[in-house]
Amino acid sequence: MKFGQWIGLLVLVASIYILWQIRRLILLLFTAIVLATALNQLVRQLQKLRIIRSWAIFLSIFILLTFFFGFFWLIVPAFIEQFQQLLALIPRGVSRVQEWITYLENRFGGEYPDLPDINNFIRQIQPLVMQFFTSTLDLLTTSITAALEFLLVLVLTLMLLANPQPYRNLFVRFFPSFYRQRVDEILSRCATGLESWTVGALIEMMFIATLSGISLWILQVPLVLAHAILAGLLNFIPNIGPTLSVVFPITVALLDAPWKAIAVLIVYIIIQNIESYWLTPTVMAKQVALLPAVTLSSQILFATLFGALGLLMAIPLTVIAKIWLEEVLFKDVLDKWRHA
Repeated sequence: MKFGQWIGLLVLVASIYILWQIRRLILLLFTAIVLATALNQLVRQLQKLRIIRSWAIFLSIFILLTFFFGFFWLIVPAFIEQFQQLLALIPRGVSRVQEWITYLENRFGGEYPDLPDINNFIRQIQPLVMQFFTSTLDLLTTSITAALEFLLVLVLTLMLLANPQPYRNLFVRFFPSFYRQRVDEILSRCATGLESWTVGALIEMMFIATLSGISLWILQVPLVLAHAILAGLLNFIPNIGPTLSVVFPITVALLDAPWKAIAVLIVYIIIQNIESYWLTPTVMAKQVALLPAVTLSSQILFATLFGALGLLMAIPLTVIAKIWLEEVLFKDVLDKWRHA
């Protein structure tokens, strides 16, 4: 290799290293791009109502923040209340089990193990409580960091919505002049792919939320609206989200009646099978074609590399990666490769 080639290789390695070190910031920027792309659809719909773009952007952000804070107002207090009720029922449940053990001893004879006294149990878990408070402090620090990252994403989203073209032109200029028009075409297809995925994801989320809400209303499980919204939002994360969404309603149903918890589990399994075997193939096949194995593998990969945010953004990242691979590697390189 010549000296210039060695310099180019060193620059490439240094660039990759720098990108890896700031990968969290790049992921936040990508999150802002996805959010701006989704909100831009709402902005365009508002512009059709003869609302100027600046006001349409303001209304879109206002709707997003209203939904975000409304969701936490609806979910968090209800969860805390139900969790407190669950904690209050633990001593009662321990006493009930101890009564059953005493009854079995008197009825059939023999000795059965006694449950630990609740006061002794509390004393034994005091070290765990101290550890819990330490973990709570770490959680508070993480929450502050998450809030700052959310604010950064919101500001970047506003900038991208207000005037996206300069940022697009800047990205295109990183490529050689002969390839810039092609990059611009690929970016247009990426925007279309993200918009299609957003529409498909919203359809699935609304379907799951509606079906979950109706089912829980029939079963008369408390906090139906909160459960339905949570199920719809967590469906944003394929494979893992639906599993997490069943925990809260099962806990609440268990406080009301044990048989309801079993019924809720069965209902959610049925709903997720409908979503997996009918809704997703029907909706996403028309929007974004991703193989199930690719979806699961991408979630594992991006969650390993970027943590929880990587898991959340795994599907849009996969959509963009798929488009770039198809356009650059397959169409521009491999399809034009001729045997010498």
